[in-house]
Amino acid sequence: MTDRPILFSTPMIRALLAGRKTQTRRILKPQPIGFDWFDLKCKPRIKIGDRLWVREAHYLTNDGDDEYAVYVADGNDATGEHLHEVAALEKLHPTVDWSKHKKQRPSIHMPRRASRLTLIVTDVRVEQLKDISLEDAESEGLFSWKYTDCDGDPRLDGQPYETTAWDWKPPIHEYGGHHSPVQAYRDLWEYINGPGSWEASPWVAAYTFTVIGQNIDEVGR
Repeated sequence: MTDRPILFSTPMIRALLAGRKTQTRRILKPQPIGFDWFDLKCKPRIKIGDRLWVREAHYLTNDGDDEYAVYVADGNDATGEHLHEVAALEKLHPTVDWSKHKKQRPSIHMPRRASRLTLIVTDVRVEQLKDISLEDAESEGLFSWKYTDCDGDPRLDGQPYETTAWDWKPPIHEYGGHHSPVQAYRDLWEYINGPGSWEASPWVAAYTFTVIGQNIDEVGR
């Protein structure tokens, strides 16, 4: 069992907190070019049983005694309150340098002590990106919702019917989203990795995990 850091974007942090995300896919480096070469060099770095402490975008501040984090994924209420408090403290203590408290820090700079989420890896698979199943795509943190399609289904004599939509972003209205979780996950993948990255269908390590809402050093082994 090894403890490792892992980075997530703000939308995926929110999916972890909400319980929608129990899988993540990471591109294998280097990419396999043949079966024998794959066996020798292309092993996922993360193993079953590893503990991953999650890094996310944040502010670091302190209350005068202890340093703590304010998390960007908690939204404008949390970050706005933090910045308002820092601005008030600046006026009270103008000789103190408050710049580090006002600066949003990217996830890669989160220290272990500030992490609030721990992932316990329960399964590791290697596959090509586009081989993802419908069920696994849903486990990547998608929103899903039911709605009534009033255009009707020709197979049902044109009658309205209830169906499901998926998206990686919160739905603006019930008629948005995709008719397949794989299509929604494709959009998420390209949002993170850029245009054309889905069609490239690289080999990925697919990690399944259990989410624990605690700092890794508070989780019993």
